[in-house]
Amino acid sequence: MQNIIFIHGLESSGEGFKSKLLRSIFSNCLTPTFMPYSSKIPIKILLEKRMEQLISILTERKKWIIIGSSFGGLMATLYTCKFPSSVSKLILLAPYLSLNIQELRNFPPINIPVLIYHGINDDIVPWKSTKLLAEKIFLNLTYNIVEDDHSLFYTVKALDWKLLIKVS
Repeated sequence: MQNIIFIHGLESSGEGFKSKLLRSIFSNCLTPTFMPYSSKIPIKILLEKRMEQLISILTERKKWIIIGSSFGGLMATLYTCKFPSSVSKLILLAPYLSLNIQELRNFPPINIPVLIYHGINDDIVPWKSTKLLAEKIFLNLTYNIVEDDHSLFYTVKALDWKLLIKVS
């Protein structure tokens, strides 16, 4: 059985639409709720705290399939850059890679299968700058620009998740 985790976005939780959908398809999919967003907490501190939570969850098992949405996509990317041998596939949904995270540039490129879905109508995370950075980080990248917005609501519902989760 695959080790699967979904990492939610900045203002979401492990009980959001995507979490529930993925749990309905994969009963073993972990969908933890990370430290809640607050405008009173600097984003860098929030990222550090959430990464600590993520690392403590993922160190229990190896060969994860990680699905990350928006800010969760940033977390998934950082984890994969730090621990590439622990990840077998990465699926990112409108990942928040446009944030100026110098740390991402300090790692060698990653050669695992990475699928990215990004809405052409995303008004929160620009797909063009995200794609440019993703192309520098991931050697085995499939970048899908879809007719959707940042939430990717329609795309997430339409994807064949069982096919996507199969490790290439």
